[in-house]
Amino acid sequence: MRRSLKVFPTVVLGFISFFTVSSALFSQTGGTPSVSLPGSQSPFQGSAPEGTATPEVLQIDFKDAIDRGLRNNLGLLLAGDQSEAARGQRWQQLAELLPNISVRAAEDAQTQSLTALGLKASVFHAPVPRVIGPFNYFDLRANAAQTIFNYRSLEKERAASQTLKAAQLSFKDARELVVLAVGNSYLQAIAAAARVETAEAQVTSAQALYQKAADQHKAGLTPAIDALRSQVEFQTRQQQLIVARNELAKSTLSVARIIGLPLGQQFVLTEKAPYQALTPLPLETYLQRAYNGRADYQAALAQLQSAEHSRKAAVAGRYPSIDLDANFGDIGVNPANSNGTWQVMGGINIPVFAGNKVHGDILVADAQLKQARSQLGDLRGRIDYEVRSALLDLNAAAEQVEVARSSVELAEQALAQSQDRFTAGVADNLEVVQAQEAVAGAHESFIQSLYAHNLAKVELAYAIGDAEQGVRRYLKGNQ
Repeated sequence: MRRSLKVFPTVVLGFISFFTVSSALFSQTGGTPSVSLPGSQSPFQGSAPEGTATPEVLQIDFKDAIDRGLRNNLGLLLAGDQSEAARGQRWQQLAELLPNISVRAAEDAQTQSLTALGLKASVFHAPVPRVIGPFNYFDLRANAAQTIFNYRSLEKERAASQTLKAAQLSFKDARELVVLAVGNSYLQAIAAAARVETAEAQVTSAQALYQKAADQHKAGLTPAIDALRSQVEFQTRQQQLIVARNELAKSTLSVARIIGLPLGQQFVLTEKAPYQALTPLPLETYLQRAYNGRADYQAALAQLQSAEHSRKAAVAGRYPSIDLDANFGDIGVNPANSNGTWQVMGGINIPVFAGNKVHGDILVADAQLKQARSQLGDLRGRIDYEVRSALLDLNAAAEQVEVARSSVELAEQALAQSQDRFTAGVADNLEVVQAQEAVAGAHESFIQSLYAHNLAKVELAYAIGDAEQGVRRYLKGNQ
């Protein structure tokens, strides 16, 4: 299997849960969005197509692909929606601390049963009507309520603010993931294009060998086995070309899917497989950059602070709160015959017993705080692993490129010599067929090593939190 099937899901799907939709978008204590993806496709492999297809064939370079992905990729769009949801949750918590003001106008017309109130003629020794009215009154009143002190609401608002910060940082990290997804897909597509070019050259070479063997067989210079062997080699190369073209078509469709091209839009990828040596910096430099620059790590720190505020809010359920209510209005039989009235009332609410609800809230908050700390520790270790792993891949792939390039040159020299030996009648074409196989294997190794080297650069840029801004520099060999 190709390295893309091994590396990319490991890198990307490990972080997808931070951005995908969950049934409970955020918990009451301000959790980051999370979901598991058993058997489902990563949202970073999808998009919302932009516009409609046009007759022209679009020329898509690496920069254009990334820009389109940052506009249309589904994972990024979902992360943006979650950021908006976190902003709304923060306003919900803030509303408990801000004044609530309302205005109400009422016109009341009614009758009243004095009998229902217990008023009887025997009480007053005079006739008492069973029902009085109808009568009416008019009331126009403004009401205001303000929390003077509520430590629980204050800590919940602080937790929601940290949750919003975490969601915004998660959105930034989603942009990094989009660059990683687009970069992998684009590199995979241009590697597939290189395989097609190599396969076409090999078909041409195999066809020439088959034609030569067939001509020599007709002339009685070589046995039939040479012609048959050449024909089998020719057809094998044709089959490989068919497979390579199909893989290229599917790879380009994957690029279109990730970057959100209009459905049915014709396009070509203009970049070729680049190779620029990159001299790595010291490991400690990369690790420091990663801890300072990775948005997912900063989001985890913000989430830990949110969990700490949530625990304080749970403990504050035992604290008293002070509220103030006031109203001012005009009341009377009608607006023309009314009088202004007002009322101001302040109160303190002291929790005494609420069925151990506060104790339950504290237990839940403690568990969430421990979970946030564990996740932060795990993420720190994962960042260390990813940086080290990317550097190992980068160094190994660079060495593979050099070896594979030399192998291609040697294999092509061996093929030329074997063809000369076959033409001179010194050897049969088995030697040529074997040399063709060696050339094919050398080209495949070279293509794969180029892909691995460039992907390692993209992974390193993501690992230190610099994918969106730095990936194009890294592919050019700059840091």
